Amino acid sequence: MTVVHPAPGRLAGSPVAIVDIGSNSVRLVAYESLSRALTPIFNEKVLCGLGKGVATTGVLAQDAIDKALAALRCFRVMCRNMEITDIFVLATAATRDASNGQQFLEFARAAIGTDIALIGGLREAELSAKGVISGFHQPDGIVGDLGGGSLELVDVRGTRIGSGISLPIGGLALSDLSKNSPKRAVKIVRDALAAAAPLKDLKGRTFYAVGGTWRALAALHMRQRDYPLHVMHGYVIPGNDPEIFSSLIEPSDTDAAASLATVSASRRPLLGFGAVVLEEVIRIGKPKDVVVSTLGVREGMLFERLSEEVRRKDALLQAAAELNALRSRNPRHGHDLTAWTDELFTTGLIEETVEQKRLRHAACLLSDTAWRAHPDYRSAQAFSTIANAAFVGIDHPGRGFLALAINYRYEGLDGDVNAQLRSLVLPAGIERAKLIGAILRVAIQVSSAMGGVLPRAPLRCGKSKLTLTLPRELADLATVRLNNRLKQVAKLLGREAEIKVED
Repeated sequence: MTVVHPAPGRLAGSPVAIVDIGSNSVRLVAYESLSRALTPIFNEKVLCGLGKGVATTGVLAQDAIDKALAALRCFRVMCRNMEITDIFVLATAATRDASNGQQFLEFARAAIGTDIALIGGLREAELSAKGVISGFHQPDGIVGDLGGGSLELVDVRGTRIGSGISLPIGGLALSDLSKNSPKRAVKIVRDALAAAAPLKDLKGRTFYAVGGTWRALAALHMRQRDYPLHVMHGYVIPGNDPEIFSSLIEPSDTDAAASLATVSASRRPLLGFGAVVLEEVIRIGKPKDVVVSTLGVREGMLFERLSEEVRRKDALLQAAAELNALRSRNPRHGHDLTAWTDELFTTGLIEETVEQKRLRHAACLLSDTAWRAHPDYRSAQAFSTIANAAFVGIDHPGRGFLALAINYRYEGLDGDVNAQLRSLVLPAGIERAKLIGAILRVAIQVSSAMGGVLPRAPLRCGKSKLTLTLPRELADLATVRLNNRLKQVAKLLGREAEIKVED
């Protein structure tokens, strides 16, 4: 019998790819497998500008078509090199709006070597919503997907998707209609959004911003704030300033952004138009905040291909479990830790919200993922990996919490941590990170990071004592070091520490 092993550093499962023929760019994204926690393994984009001029001429320009077809032929070879056979291709606003769009699609199918789904505006809104649902834990707000040709708006509440709309006010379309003037674009956008039904339900909720132009704006905002975490997904822009990007509406100010590494030269011309749309959304809808989503139509299309059972899984915990499987000394240990700490929190009646429990479980699964690094650098590697990992289903304070908890697990409770990143976490969260880190330090001393040990050594919390019970065969583990680590946990919980050996 032949045993097929996954590639080094990869989980079992076939990679998948999705190609997005958009109004501004044509992009290939390949993922490790079709999973609840998508992990990109390759990302390539070519700015073709298919949507440029469509709003005024009604046709795709030949030079844009040539660029797009060349990109698709290149992507076909790339997918062949990666041995990807599951390739999903979609085309959006520019192709569907242009009179020569169907002719272009015929050439595009031949170039990429597979069928292409031409999706309508409402379908695009639905897929954007599914992308946000796949990337956020219990989202609640309005999804806005700004492309080159159109803006889609749709309501999401948990896993429920409301009615969506599609408006012809994408960045390239606005550039054409306004004769390249963000100031003139204001009236066009204002008129288009005046009757946008989804915005009537936005007040006090979250606006999920999808699309490359808005990501570029957020990167600029992040740079201006000297923000400590360079992760775009989940980045929050306060919704209490409806003119937060006003400085970008003047072309001269937009050009000044050229010095910022966070804004690509190819994206710069559309910044002002993206700013106009976002500011009008904020002014009309009055959201609590704007949250950037790096997941949209592409991820939504893959999300709906998952079974209902897989879609119900927690994306954060799935990603943590996969990282545990790839990098831990013994993956069973992370799952043992989850159950072991569940018993501690239950017996001790330790207060814990649903979100805090999710983060504790994630910390358990991630607790041993840096063991291959040199001992002097394990803390730094774990901290960096967790803070910057391609996780979804977690906000930035949650990332900070997990990174701190694992830092304390390696360094001890007095260990140095990134002060800027710690600023993302409230004081109560920092204390809780210390508690989780201290518990993990006890666990590693008992189990040596091996599976099957912790279930035999329960840690329980009573009214006055924190008791670690060791079976007779593990009695010699009751060293001064283990006792000191147990005392740290007990102190944080306001109990006395006790190590008991079973008869």
